[in-house]
Amino acid sequence: MTDLQSVLETQMMKLQLAEAAELEDGKSQKQCFKSLLKKSERPLKMVSAAYYIPKDQKLKPQGEDAHFICADEQVIGTADGVGGWVRQGIDAGEYALKLMINSADTVRKIKASSSSSAIDPKKVLYQAFVGARKIKGSSTACIVALNGRVLHAANVGDSGFIVFRDKQFLYRSPTQQRGFNRPYQLGNHWSSDRPHCASEPKVPVMVGDIVVLGTDGLLDNLFIREMEIIIEKTEEVKPEKLAEEIARMAYFKSLNEDCETPFSSTMCKFLGRQKLGGKKDDITVIVGHIVGK
Repeated sequence: MTDLQSVLETQMMKLQLAEAAELEDGKSQKQCFKSLLKKSERPLKMVSAAYYIPKDQKLKPQGEDAHFICADEQVIGTADGVGGWVRQGIDAGEYALKLMINSADTVRKIKASSSSSAIDPKKVLYQAFVGARKIKGSSTACIVALNGRVLHAANVGDSGFIVFRDKQFLYRSPTQQRGFNRPYQLGNHWSSDRPHCASEPKVPVMVGDIVVLGTDGLLDNLFIREMEIIIEKTEEVKPEKLAEEIARMAYFKSLNEDCETPFSSTMCKFLGRQKLGGKKDDITVIVGHIVGK
């Protein structure tokens, strides 16, 4: 049993005990647990919003990140074009954008053909990849879908998502990289990765959970605890406002040369040398709030 499964089962047990303790006069424990089961089967909805800050807002306002939100289909995604291609005169942002456009189109086609169909993010990513085969460049990518009461994801590289419950950290998707600042990346070059290498995490969610999806511009500059502090101060969850606050804090730290960041900590781990400061990069943040339908 994974640590996450253990935590979730413990929380469900506490919820069951709390429900049983609040039985009304004449109401049986069996009735109470039937009520609890009914609540646990209620469908959920993910209300999402995004905020984007390009690294160079004047010279390249579109940046190299891209994202999509399919609100009706309950799917979100982001991609980060690998900037190294610029040395060959290639804008990797175009590849990232094509991946996200193709992903959104694929999601809508799946739901249009059968509204009850669950979304398989890895299959979506594969179709997006095939549709971008004529474009040069490479990109990380992360797609997250809410199917029923479970988040299904496909992630390639160092973009990723984090889940918070009761304003506290619950889960973070694994990062895929071959070394310091060398993430897995989708592309058509012989050295690039293919969709089959995507990790496929699945995370059960509950009403009130907050999902934060971001590119490495977010994850390299903000520690999870710093995101927690922002969320803890939020009285009413508004995804558009929360996404902006998180993105702006990441941007502020990316410009700070004297602070500790996940990027500086990772550099020390991989290269054995300490260097404070953030990483100047495009920053994409998507916040999804899990609510009842």
